[in-house]
Amino acid sequence: MKFISMIVKILLVISIPLFIILTSIRILTNPLYPQFEYNTPGFPPDPYGFTKADRLKYAGISIDYLLDNSDISYFDQFKLADGSPMYNERELSHMRDVKILIQNAFLGWGILGILLILAGVISWQQKNLGPFFMALSRGGWATLVIIGLILVGVVVSFNGLFTDFHRIFFTGDTWLFYYSDTLIRLFPMQFWQDAFIWMGVFASIQALIFGVFGRMNARRFLK
Repeated sequence: MKFISMIVKILLVISIPLFIILTSIRILTNPLYPQFEYNTPGFPPDPYGFTKADRLKYAGISIDYLLDNSDISYFDQFKLADGSPMYNERELSHMRDVKILIQNAFLGWGILGILLILAGVISWQQKNLGPFFMALSRGGWATLVIIGLILVGVVVSFNGLFTDFHRIFFTGDTWLFYYSDTLIRLFPMQFWQDAFIWMGVFASIQALIFGVFGRMNARRFLK
């Protein structure tokens, strides 16, 4: 029984950083983030002619696709101002891959959330909330360490971090595009660098809540 309890606590500590990071990504995956980002002072304009309104329109379309149940033909109805397709075949292939990754990630996020709630309920029923809250606290502090390492990577070499991320989650060079492609015009490197930073900010806030709240309650229930 003690062995099973130890395994459960270890799994909790491991799952909390993933849950927090996925929560932060979910917060950023909405049309409000591009609106905020495009209005950030110093955000690079599109050298090929997209206005801010164009970027907001096409970014919103792209995010809607990632979050709904449409297949890739969803983009057939959208054209650029010159009548050309919004995305070329290579971009469409990447958007399909991104959708699969995002939706699997959010499915995992939901499952983790349910498991965390179940773990809390079972701990409450068994009058074993002290170790549960201690695991929450340790998971929160572990998240802070992970986020710190990610932010160091952003500062030291964001290009390297960005490249490694894509090599892990995508096949070959399917994520590489020309600067004139719509995806790069909508989402230049600055967009993603800022997204990583904001993900770190949101995750750090959650991690502190887990760390402090978990520690306070662990002390109360372990007395």
